[in-house]
Amino acid sequence: MSLLKGINVVSISVTDLDKARDFYRNVLELGDPVIDLPDVGWIEFKFGANSGHISLTTAEQGWKPNNGITIVMDTQDCYATAKTLRDRGVKCDEPVVIPNMVTYVSFYDPFGNRLQACTEPKAQ
Repeated sequence: MSLLKGINVVSISVTDLDKARDFYRNVLELGDPVIDLPDVGWIEFKFGANSGHISLTTAEQGWKPNNGITIVMDTQDCYATAKTLRDRGVKCDEPVVIPNMVTYVSFYDPFGNRLQACTEPKAQ
């Protein structure tokens, strides 16, 4: 039996909770937060039926984006996702294909946090 059983919450630090709420709710289409407590610096979104939550927290002084952490989310089509994000004004890199493994695309929230979307490789 494993000591840890899954991911409950992945927390992303941001400098503006209102702007972050709008980006994650509307641009990334995560819907309404399940917890919305800006007075304590915490907004939480349910992410998918069988996965943990994503929370937005008020950044501490001296904060820098990501600090070495990247959240990778599943998508049906990295190329279509990249186009949609760009159409919504999101900074988005070109998709990267690792043959027979994964296709992924990096994109950035308004605070510079790098996020990624990935798909399984298409049949050859």
